[in-house]
Amino acid sequence: MKAIPNFSSSDLITTSRFVKITTLSLLSLSILFLGKHFSDSYQQQIAAFSPSTSTSTVAVTANTTIPATSVKPKIPSANAPPPKGTPLPTTRPPPPPLVVERTGIVDENGVMTDEFEVGEFDPSVIESVANVSWKEGRESDQSRSSRVRVKVEKYRLCDDSMTDYIPCLDNLHAISRLNSTEREEKYERHCPEQGLDCLVPRPKGYKLRITWPKSLEEVWFSNVPHTRLVEDKGGQNWISRKKDKFIFPGGGTQFIHGADQYLDQISKMVPDIAFGQHTRVALDVGCGVASFGAFLLKHNVTTLSIAPKDVHENQIQFALERGVPAMVAVFSTHRLLYPSQAFELIHCSRCRINWTRDDGILLLEVNRMLRAGGYFVWAAQPVYKHEDSLQEQWKEMEDLTGRICWELVKKEGYIAIWQKPLNNSCYLNRNLGVQPPLCDATDDQDNVWYVGLKPCITRLPENGFGANITIWPARLHHPPDRLLSIKMDAYMSRKEIFKAESKYWNDIVTGYVLAFHWKELNLRNVMDMRAGYGGFAAALHDFQIDCWVMNVVPVSGFNTLPVIYDRGLIGVMHDWCEPFDSYPRTYDLLNAAGLFSVEQKRCNISTILLEMDRILRPGGRAYIRDTTSVIDEIQEIVTGMGWVPFRFDTGEGPHASWKLLTCEKRL
Repeated sequence: MKAIPNFSSSDLITTSRFVKITTLSLLSLSILFLGKHFSDSYQQQIAAFSPSTSTSTVAVTANTTIPATSVKPKIPSANAPPPKGTPLPTTRPPPPPLVVERTGIVDENGVMTDEFEVGEFDPSVIESVANVSWKEGRESDQSRSSRVRVKVEKYRLCDDSMTDYIPCLDNLHAISRLNSTEREEKYERHCPEQGLDCLVPRPKGYKLRITWPKSLEEVWFSNVPHTRLVEDKGGQNWISRKKDKFIFPGGGTQFIHGADQYLDQISKMVPDIAFGQHTRVALDVGCGVASFGAFLLKHNVTTLSIAPKDVHENQIQFALERGVPAMVAVFSTHRLLYPSQAFELIHCSRCRINWTRDDGILLLEVNRMLRAGGYFVWAAQPVYKHEDSLQEQWKEMEDLTGRICWELVKKEGYIAIWQKPLNNSCYLNRNLGVQPPLCDATDDQDNVWYVGLKPCITRLPENGFGANITIWPARLHHPPDRLLSIKMDAYMSRKEIFKAESKYWNDIVTGYVLAFHWKELNLRNVMDMRAGYGGFAAALHDFQIDCWVMNVVPVSGFNTLPVIYDRGLIGVMHDWCEPFDSYPRTYDLLNAAGLFSVEQKRCNISTILLEMDRILRPGGRAYIRDTTSVIDEIQEIVTGMGWVPFRFDTGEGPHASWKLLTCEKRL
């Protein structure tokens, strides 16, 4: 029998300590294993959590949720080191939130700035905007679900008689039903109920346009095959025909020796007009073939030339074929589609308008559009002829201009020049009962879409907005003070939005110039169909692309047209659910950014695209930026119209929700 060993007290203590250490080690390993298991499970639960999840629940799986109060994990301090032997986590804990030292607005370069204008805060506006946004979102979802897309394989050509068709001005059925035409109502807009469903044909023998600046002097006869102006105005040095071309010598009814000499005379009469500096944007009323505006281009002045589609109906068509800014418009019973204080100079040379009729209601419309301190130039027979009837007209003009506080600054030869006052002091100091009265203070003088003429004097803003613009070219990139008066839902960062839009379009046009070689396209007549503040047109100017831009502000958005004119650009208000007032084959380039996703709630996409085809020249291009779903539909329609589309990703990459569609209308 083996003897039992004899243990001392020290040995017993050592053995007991050993057992304790062993037991604790095994227990620690077990706890570590279980802790890791539950930690992995917890990490999976946290990964399923998203910021959009309600604060009362935490997502565990796709199908179940548990109350947030039932999950109370013990999370160690972010700065505490892990215990020895603890495996490092696969992801680091998030850093503590940064302390916000200051707040501000992100400027056009992406840098936060605290230099911004703060407008008045109206809580009711915020609530109304939120309600409108929610309502529009619901309506948009419903319209998308209810809209039926009809695929058209190919659109037919319209009848040959429609080669010069302007839908709202050639609606003979509506014109025949007018009660009166004594105020030229027949030359105003009378749009047909149905839009185009066919492609307006080009004239036989149509050729690609002669490029600018050669087109200023000659255009193809086959592109505008009308000889009425040559027959009526040949002796006034307007236009002549030479073989297969029309020639434009640069004369006019009142300046048969050339527009250059005429402009020099005006400059000498009133040096403060300062073409190209103080006078940057002008309006030529009853423009003929737009030689006045064409020659002002040399003086760095953009002139919008307007005339009705009357017996000399093709004068605006000639102007546009030459590459001069022009539009069909008439002084009749409605406001013209330009904002208040738009033009530094308004010119009328034998424009055949009775300015004093109806107590001067047409001259009051000129007054509305004329900038404070701007000039009205009138070259007409009553200025210089001494026949009794003509002298009576001159006396009526003197009386009317005196009552509306215009100052006759110079009368010389056959030209008279008036200046509009800078403020309302003259109007307020007139004798009681003097007509016409001041317009009501609540009158929106920039509201022009189908708004009738008003027999009153448009008030000037008491803060001087509109008169306090900078000179050209600084005004192109300087946010004008009138920006703060635009009715829109951004109150505190308008100047930052203005600058950001300019930078946005500058970046995009940079890509267009480099990737699509825009400087080689010989662009001349350009339209921005949803112009905003005019950033696209400003970018084209900065890149020295020798073109002019018609900036269109849709009625469905904010009326930013006054800002566009304050920048020294031109534009017009329009509703794209109706046709535009221009001849077919007018523009070399149409730019449409975000237009269709907005307007599809109001009218058919195909209606707008067929109108674009009508006003786009053969050889012209359309650049359309919009949502992917809208671009899909547009691509189908333009293919049916015979355009050649090319689809590109935007700068945001292939997974962005917006795409770019470039289209060519080939000859």
